[in-house]
Amino acid sequence: MIERKVDHTALKFNQASIIALNGLGWVLNQPVLVAFVALVMLVGTAVPAAALFQQIYFRILKPRGWLRPRVLTDNPEPHRFAQGLGGTVLALGAIALFLGYAAIGWALTWVVIVLAALNLFFGFCAGCFVYYQLSRLGVPGFTARPIERREVEG
Repeated sequence: MIERKVDHTALKFNQASIIALNGLGWVLNQPVLVAFVALVMLVGTAVPAAALFQQIYFRILKPRGWLRPRVLTDNPEPHRFAQGLGGTVLALGAIALFLGYAAIGWALTWVVIVLAALNLFFGFCAGCFVYYQLSRLGVPGFTARPIERREVEG
């Protein structure tokens, strides 16, 4: 079995970016920030190498030592699914905001902010939980099974 690795610092930076930009969008009443974050999340889900927040981490923050990697044995699929789910909810929120349904739009945005914060601060990924439940039920496309996470040496 191939040991798969995920840098959880990259995931944490992604979550912090989602929280910060959406929070700023709410404070400034700028739906365009919500739409931007939704786009970044959806593009990063479809093309992981193009995930903007993770690219900032890998190309700028990590090489300069500003953030240190925390590489764990883990499956990337549940995290990608969670990002796609969050990006979809944000896209719906942005559409609602642009159509003038502010309460719905900001409520959807806050769902994503709260779930990203839950993951960032407490390590619970709601999207990953959903992914693994779908995997347990045998839903096609949800093939990764939970593995014991452990630090990967050097």
